[in-house]
Amino acid sequence: MPYEKRADGREMNELRPIQAKVGVVPNADGSALFGAGKTIAIAAVYGPKPLHPAHMKKADTGIIRCEYNMLPFSVTERARPGPSRRSKEISMITENALAGVIDLKRFPGTVIDVQIMIVQADAGTRCAGINAAAMALAHAGIVMKEMISSVAIGKIDDKIATDITKEEEDYHDGEGPTDIPFTITSNSKEITHLQLDGYIQTHRFKESIEAAKIACEKLNEIQIRALKGEEIDENKEKEK
Repeated sequence: MPYEKRADGREMNELRPIQAKVGVVPNADGSALFGAGKTIAIAAVYGPKPLHPAHMKKADTGIIRCEYNMLPFSVTERARPGPSRRSKEISMITENALAGVIDLKRFPGTVIDVQIMIVQADAGTRCAGINAAAMALAHAGIVMKEMISSVAIGKIDDKIATDITKEEEDYHDGEGPTDIPFTITSNSKEITHLQLDGYIQTHRFKESIEAAKIACEKLNEIQIRALKGEEIDENKEKEK
């Protein structure tokens, strides 16, 4: 039977209710919380600071070092504590997504550490982590060429769906589940991160790019509002 309507009542191009706030980790140089529906990520930034061991230093630039982890009880079935192959992969993806917009040449010989913790998960965790990390870097005063925003696009039957949940991520329409996380810059609209898990036709993939750009524009507006000091919780706003 075709998937006629999203289970949570959203339109196909609609984001989940967003939470966004900066300054959530007092002892960090910069920090942020970003939530999309039931997925919540916290990011903390430390640095720039001297890089140890010394042989890893680069004389003409700094480096960014990301660590992504999920709390053991962030998912229904308890996740194994400590780094996993998946968390290491996402850490590297996040580093690459962020490195393109940070002016690391301003910080030669140093490291910027970004710690990302997923406290609750319902798909889109890497995207939430990247959104939180970008906000935390800006909150720390790190010089950035532009902001980045991230969203996961999926396919439900013949329709492109924005910001998919775990249920939608696992949905099988005869071709199998489709999950496409994008990270897009705020001004130049360049894609700094793109993955494809599943199958999608070329014309549908082009539609997914356009859907991601529109969603990321909305996410960027929310990130900027949070960086200006606004505490955003769209769940509470809907209850009013």
